[in-house]
Parts: sequence; structure tokens; C-alpha cells
Amino acid sequence: MAAQFAAAAVVVISCLLALATLASCNSEGDILYKQRLAWKDPNNVLESWDPTLVNPCPWFHVTCNNDNAVIRVDLGNAGISGPLIPDLGALQNLQYLELYDNSLNGTIPATLGNLTKLVSLDLYGNELTGEIPATLGAISTLRFLRLHENNLTGAIPISLGNLTSLLELKLQENALSGSIPSSLGNLKTLWILKLNDNMLSGMVPLEVLSLVISGNLTEINIAKNDLAGTVRSSLFRVTAIIQDKLKTA
Repeated sequence: MAAQFAAAAVVVISCLLALATLASCNSEGDILYKQRLAWKDPNNVLESWDPTLVNPCPWFHVTCNNDNAVIRVDLGNAGISGPLIPDLGALQNLQYLELYDNSLNGTIPATLGNLTKLVSLDLYGNELTGEIPATLGAISTLRFLRLHENNLTGAIPISLGNLTSLLELKLQENALSGSIPSSLGNLKTLWILKLNDNMLSGMVPLEVLSLVISGNLTEINIAKNDLAGTVRSSLFRVTAIIQDKLKTA
């Protein structure tokens, strides 16, 4: 009797897990379809995003894992425009969000900080405004954060110094202001740091410059800002450092 009860319990649990997985897939499809409705898509690249399907895995530009959970959205240079919806932060298994070189506008949703499996966030080459959400600093898996060539304002969040797996941080060609956080010196794995063409002020923290010696940094570009001790004219390279010329008397 006990054995039969145990077997029945296993079957029930398996069914519940299957239903939970199915519900999760449907939920992800609902989120992505809601995002589709918020965008303009003149090239009809999202035509396959059919909400009547069991899950979004057959959709073009969407990749799923073996559990039919969405792990990639690849829509770089797709001609889409419009805002990013906060619901995207509920795509719990998402690893790559590639939306570069479009005409996306509005702000970056703070809810993207809930994407705890994200490896790459590529939103560069759009028309995004507002501040960089401090919540992005909670994505410990992030290796590529590329937000350059937008219209982002405000300070660089101190919390980005928590992204200790980061390889590339590209924030250039925005309208960022304030100082460069010394917390970026925690990013020992960083290869590339581009902060040029903003309105950053103050000194470059020694913690950040030390990444050239003690870290993996191969390029740091801080030119065309309002950083102390430099002018905004031509550039020069010292090992891996690109900055403005030092002021002379």
C-alpha cells in the first residue's frame, strides 16, 4: 500500500512539474507578445510571434533551452522602434538580450535587474533615455554590458562594480555625468572599458587605472569628457589608455 502511495505521489509531482513548465513557457510567450505589441515593426521581423502557439520556441529570433524556456532574444539591427516593457524582467532564464542598432526609445526598465542568468545585454545604437538602472548591478552572471550610442543621462551606478564577471563595459557616446565610480576597480576580469564622449567629471580613480596593471584590461577610453587634468582635444594612447591630452601651462 505504501509503495502504491509513493508511486502515485511521484506521478502527481511529475505532472505538477510538467504543468509548471508549460505555464512558464506560456507566460514567456505572453511577455514577448506584449513586447511585440509595444513595438513598431515595419519590416515584419516579428511576424512569426504567434500567441496561439503552445510556447514561443518556434518563433524567429527566439531561442529556447531543452525545457522550452526562452534563453535568447536576437533582434539586433531589426528596424524595430518603441519602448522596452518592464515585463521583460520576468524572463527568468534569459541569457542574451540582443536589441542593438534599432530605434528603441524610453528608459531601460529597472526590472531587467531581475534577469539573474543574463550573460549579455546589448542595447547599444538606440535612442534610449534616462538613467542606467542601478539594479543592473545585481546580475552577477553578466559578462557584456553594452549601452553605448544612446541618450542616457545621470551618473554611472556604483552598483556596476558588483559585476565581477564582466568582460566588456561600453557606455560611450551618451550624456552621462558625475564621476567615474571607484567601484569599477573591482572588475578584475574586465577587458574593455569605454566611457568616452560623455560629460564625466572629477578624477579617474586609481582603482580603475590599476586594472591595466593588476587586471585583464586591454583598453580604457575616457576621452572627450570633463575629467580633471585633461582638455577635450586630441587623443593619445599610453599602453591601453585612451584619454585627452594633459593640460599644459
